Amino acid sequence: MPGHGGAGAGRRCGPWTAGAARALWRWRGNPLRRREDVLEAWIVLAVWAVVTVGGSLVGVLAGHAADETFARQRAERHPVRAVLLTSSSRLPASDSAVDDRAPARVRWTAPDGTTRTGSTLVGTGLKAGTKVVVWVDARGGLTRQPSDRAAATVEAVLFGMAAALGLALPTLGAGALLRRHLDRRRIEAWGREWDQVEPKWRHRTG
Repeated sequence: MPGHGGAGAGRRCGPWTAGAARALWRWRGNPLRRREDVLEAWIVLAVWAVVTVGGSLVGVLAGHAADETFARQRAERHPVRAVLLTSSSRLPASDSAVDDRAPARVRWTAPDGTTRTGSTLVGTGLKAGTKVVVWVDARGGLTRQPSDRAAATVEAVLFGMAAALGLALPTLGAGALLRRHLDRRRIEAWGREWDQVEPKWRHRTG
């Protein structure tokens, strides 16, 4: 029967459909609509505008800024030949070896022609006097190897997602708190109205 089909369709509505119906109810003119309902509708609209539009914009800008930073690092950092001044002993498993590397003193020639020394991570098990490749920045100081394009792209995307979440989560939390406050106001208003109406009903049914 048509009636049964309509009821079945209503029961099959997902949460998004139900949420949209509630939002539309708040916007429509309705004698049961309260001021808190209109405020809640504006809050929901503002929250989702900030989360979708603002979050997308912040994520794109953060990802683009991170990508530019990684590109600048690739342009400014260069590999140079260096000589180990100390052996890079293999560290015990309990020590802080990073990617099977260990700290060691090295000597290298900076772009300005000066000879410099410093500590950096090199492969373990190398003897003093071994030639290794280290990375230096534009001023000739030791630095880390920059991320390649593929890794930089992944990291830039992760930075963008983190920035978008950093905006979305506080916004959603603030929206939830405001809606909870409106719920308390509605409950208080219903209580006051019931205090006025209930004696009249009790008198009629008494």
